[in-house]
Amino acid sequence: MRALCWVAADEVAVREVPDPELRNERDVIVRVRRSATCGGDLPLLAGRDPLLRAGDVLGAEFLGEVVEVGPAVRRHRAGDRVVVGASVACGGCWYCRQGLHSCCDNGSAELASADPDWEHSDAGCFGRPRAAGGFPGGHAEYVRVPYADVGAFGVPDGVDDDRAVFAADAAPTGWLAAELGAVRAGDVVAIWGAGAVGQLTARAAVLRGAARVLVVDRHEERLRMAERHCGAEPLDYRRTDVAAELRDRSGGRGPDVCVVAVGAPPARSLVDRFGGHTADRPDALRESVHACRKGGVVVVLGATGGFVDAFPLGTVTDRRLTLHGVRRPDLRDVPMLLDRMARDELRTEHLATHRLPLEQAPHGYELFRDRTDGCVRAVFTP
Repeated sequence: MRALCWVAADEVAVREVPDPELRNERDVIVRVRRSATCGGDLPLLAGRDPLLRAGDVLGAEFLGEVVEVGPAVRRHRAGDRVVVGASVACGGCWYCRQGLHSCCDNGSAELASADPDWEHSDAGCFGRPRAAGGFPGGHAEYVRVPYADVGAFGVPDGVDDDRAVFAADAAPTGWLAAELGAVRAGDVVAIWGAGAVGQLTARAAVLRGAARVLVVDRHEERLRMAERHCGAEPLDYRRTDVAAELRDRSGGRGPDVCVVAVGAPPARSLVDRFGGHTADRPDALRESVHACRKGGVVVVLGATGGFVDAFPLGTVTDRRLTLHGVRRPDLRDVPMLLDRMARDELRTEHLATHRLPLEQAPHGYELFRDRTDGCVRAVFTP
């Protein structure tokens, strides 16, 4: 079959790879109908993960049709259209029983090497190196889905593929951010980053009753999209004193909840690790901590660097802030989000700004990486 494989730093190619096979009784094989680029792919694309190997198949977000079913699978049968959660979780360990699928003990193949810095594991993930499960990703014609009764979800008939594919990762990540922030009616919420996750965090905050949702970014087309589709107020940090504007729009206190949805590449050297990261934007994490009101909540999303220099810990303690970190979402909210999509409360298809055949996936990743031509997410069809 054809699949998009990592080749070398900043180089991917569509190649022939072996067809997947059932390996365990809880597996299914899915024929992919849609797969989407993801911000967590960018550090891999750049070759910044030492555990990545040439030929690894990328793609964490995908949707497709079940074509083969293991004997222990109960929720799915051949012909079902399913969206597959990005986190690979067993459903039976202590963490899964608490609903913390992204912390699953059994989703990663190599527990000792899953986090070289801290020697602990989170759940596996599709399209990541072996230390994150070693599961080939969804930029392919077919994918083996382990623990299918836990991580694959039937798509309602009224929800099209371009909408449903974002229930794999971006939508549940955004909802989890609003949930961890305990967003409630009347809150002011500020979000740094107007990509897919930032926009869907904004929409989740609106659905939970936030009075004002402000999105900070520098890409005008993304800010317009967040305003039009998510009900957010755009702030272009190149033209606005963000801190002053946030105070002004929150009664002088600062936002109740601040969400950092910009991501960052992992450190490539000891200098990078201990010296911070160079970026083309203000340091969103520090800015969010300083902006948040006393007693507020800061939520940090996505694949961020291992170390952050000069973190304002004193501000966290002085203001009694709560800090949450989320690398990838749990699975428990996916059915609810699909129901909201079916009721037209949650629309995500506008995020698929570029639709390409799988053969053009390398070009799609160039657009996504460089944010050119207004690209928010590229979606591929095998």
